[in-house]
Amino acid sequence: MEDGRASRLNRRVAGTLGRHLARRLVQIGVRDVFSVPGDFNLTLLDHLIAEPELNLVGCCNELNAGYAADGYARARGVGACVVTFTVGGLSVINAIAGSYSENLPIICIVGGPNSNDYGTNRILHHTIGLPDFSQELRCFQTVTCYQAVVNNLDDAHELIDTAISTALKECKPVYISVSCNLPAIPHPTFAPEPVPYFLAPHMSNQMVLEAAVEETAEFLNKAVKPVLVAGPKLRVAKAQKAFVEAANACGYPIAIMPSAKGLVPEHHSHFIGTYWGAVSTNFCGEIVESADAYVFVGPIFNDYSSVGYSLLIKKEKAVFVQPNRVTVGNGPSFGWVFMADFLTALGQKLRKNTTALENYRRIFVPPCLPLKRENNEPLRVNILFKHIQDMLSGDTAVIAETGDSWFNCQKLRLPENCGYEFQMQYGSIGWSVGATLGYAQAAKNKRVIACIGDGSFQVTAQDISTMIRCGQRSIIFLINNGGYTIEVEIHDGPYNVIKNWNYTGFVDAINNGEGGCWTSKVRTEEELEDAISKATGEQKDSLCFIEVMVHKDDTSKELLEWGSRVSTANSRPPNPQ
Repeated sequence: MEDGRASRLNRRVAGTLGRHLARRLVQIGVRDVFSVPGDFNLTLLDHLIAEPELNLVGCCNELNAGYAADGYARARGVGACVVTFTVGGLSVINAIAGSYSENLPIICIVGGPNSNDYGTNRILHHTIGLPDFSQELRCFQTVTCYQAVVNNLDDAHELIDTAISTALKECKPVYISVSCNLPAIPHPTFAPEPVPYFLAPHMSNQMVLEAAVEETAEFLNKAVKPVLVAGPKLRVAKAQKAFVEAANACGYPIAIMPSAKGLVPEHHSHFIGTYWGAVSTNFCGEIVESADAYVFVGPIFNDYSSVGYSLLIKKEKAVFVQPNRVTVGNGPSFGWVFMADFLTALGQKLRKNTTALENYRRIFVPPCLPLKRENNEPLRVNILFKHIQDMLSGDTAVIAETGDSWFNCQKLRLPENCGYEFQMQYGSIGWSVGATLGYAQAAKNKRVIACIGDGSFQVTAQDISTMIRCGQRSIIFLINNGGYTIEVEIHDGPYNVIKNWNYTGFVDAINNGEGGCWTSKVRTEEELEDAISKATGEQKDSLCFIEVMVHKDDTSKELLEWGSRVSTANSRPPNPQ
């Protein structure tokens, strides 16, 4: 009886907005929140710190806090960041836009003005000097799927819960602004322990699902050499397992679009590589483009993934499976059919057909080893990535920065359970520093191997400091080739050359003798082998930063081809009027 009375009393005691928000984050799986303090969010930060299951990770700037939440969400399924009003919000918004493009649920929380200031025509600091506080909100409306301005306790719980549930349901970022004077005030709507979350599952329309499966199975079972191609929206549809089950059932070869790398097991016996048009993995592009039917599951066709719109894909041969829609050739399109349901049902209707896989095995020639080097020869990029390949295991994850690392990392063969992330749709240079911080914080069981160009690193370098403070043990390969190489291959100019830094000296200065950080600068393969040996041996519990000096023109052949095609697409003359 005593326990029952205590329970009823506990329910009657009002909680606070800050406590409610902190517990909600814990309930959805967030354990680390990336933040930058500002006067409008300080009280809210106190409540997040007070939550025993939350860890507040202070970042050097808001952009990196957003990138870190992005990387965290890739590993854990959801991420969160907290910044201050307008100056913080507009700084983090680029990272949030990238997360929106990649379908990542990020809870972006902003400490807002005092609730009494709304509607008063007062001018506040951290604004552009107008008595209108909606500028930040209006900016976020285009890059988030829901926006909540919490300046009244009566509906605060409803706004917060709706925002969080919408982020999870839509797999997109949301914006929550919380007035700075509200987090500590008790209110009857905030129970000490919020009611558990329940999200209604997506359910396909059964009749439409059956029709889509019948139409697709008939289309594919008539084909002689069909193939299966995975796209990046496999993640948002949570259909990776169903995709593999369908692949096992049908026997088709499996290719991936470049932005789907890491979503499909590359140790699968049907895996043939990356389909990326003219810069596909050797022999993969030929098999896909010569097929008489191809199933693209969750594709995104943009100018980058299509290599300047040069893919040799014909709509009449294609089945396009999107998260909630299936389109078969030039025929019907079926809506309210969810990807995982569709793939599971389709696998039971397809006849086994290994013709295209057998064709691939006939023409496949194993990749050649890099040319033999001379003693003390300057290090080449292909040698670097040969050694990175040997470092990979199920206990590692690869983060690839925008640039030539896209192409070199794409050629890595991922062992079972090896993670892989890059940001292809948005392609924001500098993303990988924050993303490495966030991913490593979420996936403490994996050692992150980040490949970052010198130009990208200069954009967001400061949060190496946060990695050291958090005791992370990632291995960062800083590829120093003297500028923005990816831009050089699209369109060269003096603006692509940057001031060279002593990058290892820079990181040593940040470490300042206080953290677990080890650095090395390498110029030859011998030095690289020694650095990797130390990073994976005696320094295995340290953050390891290896600066790799390479020639400015040492790029992958794929970047050369891709750059010229994207340049051609960018420079098309205006259509005649």
